[in-house]
Parts: sequence; C-alpha cells; structure tokens
Amino acid sequence: MPEMPSKTEPSQETTTGDVPTNSGRDFFRELGVRTFINAAGTYTLLSASLMLPDVDAAMSYATKRFVEINELQEAAGKRIAELIGCEAAMVTSGAAAALTIGTAACITGANLKYISQIPDLTGLKSEVIIQRSHRFLYDHAIRNCGVRFIEIETVSELENAISENTAMMLFFNDNESKGKIIAEEFIAIAKKHGIPTFNDAAADVPPTKNLSKYTGMGFDLVTFSGGKGMRGPQNAGLLLGRKDLVQAALLNSAPNGDSIGRGCKATKETILGMLVAVEMYLKRDEEAEAKEWERRTKLLADSLRDIQAVDVEIFIPPIANHVPHLKLTWDQEGLGVSADDIRQRLREGSVSIEAIPVYSYEPSGKGEEIRLGVWMMQSGEAEVVAQRLREVFQALANSSHTEKNG
Repeated sequence: MPEMPSKTEPSQETTTGDVPTNSGRDFFRELGVRTFINAAGTYTLLSASLMLPDVDAAMSYATKRFVEINELQEAAGKRIAELIGCEAAMVTSGAAAALTIGTAACITGANLKYISQIPDLTGLKSEVIIQRSHRFLYDHAIRNCGVRFIEIETVSELENAISENTAMMLFFNDNESKGKIIAEEFIAIAKKHGIPTFNDAAADVPPTKNLSKYTGMGFDLVTFSGGKGMRGPQNAGLLLGRKDLVQAALLNSAPNGDSIGRGCKATKETILGMLVAVEMYLKRDEEAEAKEWERRTKLLADSLRDIQAVDVEIFIPPIANHVPHLKLTWDQEGLGVSADDIRQRLREGSVSIEAIPVYSYEPSGKGEEIRLGVWMMQSGEAEVVAQRLREVFQALANSSHTEKNG
C-alpha cells in the first residue's frame, strides 16, 4: 500500500472551512450555504476560481472612488491591449456578454440607429456562419442579437454560404479538432470575403501564449473568460481584437442605455480587477505552477494505485482547461456503487469535496466514471482530497471483497 500523507487541515485561504470576514461574520454559515474543496476546476456552477489577493485589493480600491465608466474602459482596455499585444481590448461582464456585444458590433458597427434597433435586424445583416460541429451551449449569447446560424461543414459549403447577409463567422476554439475547417483556413476564407471572424476561447488559458495567439492568427474578435484561469472577477471577461469592432462593442454595451448589452454591465470594480488579473497572470511562474498541478494530480492518483477495482488515468485536455486532470473508472457491479454515489460520498465527508460536473464531459464508456481537477485547489487541499478518495474507495473495495467471500 502506498504511504499516505498525514491528514492536512485546510488553510484559512481555502473554501473548505468557515472563514469569517474582518467584520467577524461568517456569511455563508449564516445563510446555511455549503462551502467545499474545489476538486473540479473553473466551472461557473461551482463559482469558478478564487480571485487573487491583488485583484481583490484593486476591486476594494475601486469601491471607494467614483470614475466615469467610459473613461475607465478606454484606459483599462488600452493597457490590457498593450499587455497582451493586440489592437484593442475591453472588459466585459463575462465571456458570454462578450459574445453578445461582439456579435452586435459586427452587425451595427458604430451606427447608433442600428445599435438601438437590434435585435430587430430588418435591413441589417442577420446571418452568422458556423461549422455544424462548432455549435455549443453558449451560442445562445450570439442568438440574443436576433441572428440566424448558417451551419456548414466543408470549405465549399462555407464559400457557398457567404452572402451579402453574412454578418460574422463564428469559431468555437475548443471544437477545432471536431470540424473539417481549421482556424487558419477559416480566417483566410473570411478575409477573402471581408467577413469578420469571432473566436470563443473562453476557457483556453493556460497556456499563457493563447492570450495573444488567436488575434495574432488573424481572428477579428476573441473572447476569454476572466474568472477562470486568470483568477479575475468571476463575472468578468475580455473582448480582444480589431479596434473598430471593440469600439462598436463598447457602444453596444453599458452604460449605453439603448443597446442590447445594457444589461452586460461591467462595473468599475470588475474593470479594474480584470486589468490587475491580466497583469498578475502575465507575471506568474508558469513552469512552477504546472509542476505543482502535476504534483497534486500524482498525489491523488497514487492514493488509489493499489485498489485494483479502480482504474486511474492522468490526462490533459488538448485545448480548454489545458491542465492535468484525473479520471477514475470502475465496474459498478464490482464495487456496487455508481458515480453519483461517489460524488455524494465526497460531498458528505467531514470536508465537502466537489468533482467535475458530469454534464461537462462525455463518459468514456469504460464503466462508472468521475473526473477531478486540481488547479483550483488551495494549499493543503490536495492532501485532504487524496485521503478522502482513498477512504471512500478502500471502504467500497473491502466491502465488495467481504461480500464475495461470504
């Protein structure tokens, strides 16, 4: 049996315990809201990431001062664009908001009449071309603008689909391998016809280089989530790309009252917090961070290596959430337990633990399965998760062995 670490108490930086504020109040406990170790990743359902202390400080600074929002957006956007190395940038209220106002920008440009008109697209371009394999849950944010998707699969179908009614061509970065048209070819065809391209890369940092990669390839607009790997405000996003389109997106968003994006309000706290998050993300030690994630994943895997009923696999998704993960599979009849049962047992321990939501991946077909991510764990939490996993699966294996042997 592998040597297990001693049980480690989570630090005060974790989400696992009761951490009162300076006022002395523990708000989540007062509300009866459960906190947990995030052994999943940056899923919105699980409140994504924890903001860096510098981000928190920047937002606190912003709460105590008044500024003109357009002025702050312009200044922060200019600084972010310089840091990343793109033509223009703005902070949005999440990547989904960026999809909406970025699409609106491609339809309206800076025309205030058109901006006040959408989602009524009478007389305006109203079609967005997308590869069929690139349709995804969040493209509703684009349909908010009133557009109709034109689905294609091949280059010839794409060429035939382009018309005077084409407002934009959309690319879902995480699905590139599923489509028949790669990014470079998609961009080249769009440029030939003068059609703006938009790449949704919301969850696609790390690696750091991706922040500048896709605008560098020639995409006219790119969005990233700010509250995932960059650990900015959870309701923040980035819209990067062509200056004219970013300026049009600003006009299609708050504080402009007569716009489709009026509800997509990025506050002064969000804008400043996201700027600092970008600064900190570009300064971090990427190599040391990756080594720590590898250590945590190996720790979890090693805690189960000698339990023969469980198959353990370490993997790294190729694009989105490109960090080490753990996949655990087992035969339900052998252990007598389902993946849902395991999830519940992890939640109900002395410290609650959340694994990756089942809706976020396609089961491998090898039996019951759960997946875990380590990159949102805080100091000492990987040791707690490793110990709890072993307790759960060892107890099940022992019980199964007892039943089989009478």
